[in-house]
Amino acid sequence: MTFSGINLRQGRREPTALAAFMLLQSVAAIFFVGDAFTDLVIDVDSPHSVFEFFVAFVLIVGIFLAGWQLRLTLERLRHQERALGAARGDLAQIIDAQFTEWGLTPAESDVGLLALKGLDLSEIAQLRGAAQGTVRAQLTRIYAKAGVSGRHQFAAWFVEDLLHDGLSAKPETAPQA
Repeated sequence: MTFSGINLRQGRREPTALAAFMLLQSVAAIFFVGDAFTDLVIDVDSPHSVFEFFVAFVLIVGIFLAGWQLRLTLERLRHQERALGAARGDLAQIIDAQFTEWGLTPAESDVGLLALKGLDLSEIAQLRGAAQGTVRAQLTRIYAKAGVSGRHQFAAWFVEDLLHDGLSAKPETAPQA
């Protein structure tokens, strides 16, 4: 699934990769702690043993930091999924309200929604169990009621409405002389 050019499945791979990395770090930490402990018991004053123990300590801290980062990543992913769900719901409400304002019939609303989803004439006809000529006539009526000349303007009407606030917030730049 893609949203605004971002692959959402890719966002789910990040926590899995972090968890796998934490598992590898844990195995390495167990090895280093055991090795450092054995070296410290055998030769207490060895700089090598102290260094190994320090490396094991840093590795354990790294595991805890990776766990913290994993938790933050999972929280961020949950937040993004909630925001996407809200945006989908808001878009559906905006579309329904606009279809009502334009006075679309229930059949026209269904056809209009399928057109907004990107289905072509034959796909819409097949899904609705209608002739292509019927769907073509419904699309023509939808475009007339919406005051647009075709599918691209119809879809752009909703995109422009959604992006309007973001565009008006940007400062306008004066043309350079």
